[in-house]
Amino acid sequence: MEQADGPCPAFDTGALVRLMETQPYLKTADPMPMLRPPDLVETGDEGVVVELRPQNMLAVRFRRGTFLLAADQVEPVV
Repeated sequence: MEQADGPCPAFDTGALVRLMETQPYLKTADPMPMLRPPDLVETGDEGVVVELRPQNMLAVRFRRGTFLLAADQVEPVV
C-alpha cells in the first residue's frame, strides 16, 4: 500500500496514531519548517493526523507541537 509520490492511503486526516520509536530530530509542520530536539515527543506518544503530505509524510499534532513524520514511523491506535 505504498505510493511513491501521493499521500499515504493507510491513514486519514483525524486518525489517532502512536510514535513507534524516538526520532533523531523532529521537523515542524509549519510553512517554514524548523528542526526541533527529539525530546518533545517520546516513543509511545499519541497524536492526531492533521494533514497528509506527498511521499508518505504525515503532519501529526502531538501535545507539544505538530511535526512531519514518515508514515512508517507511526502506527494506528486501535
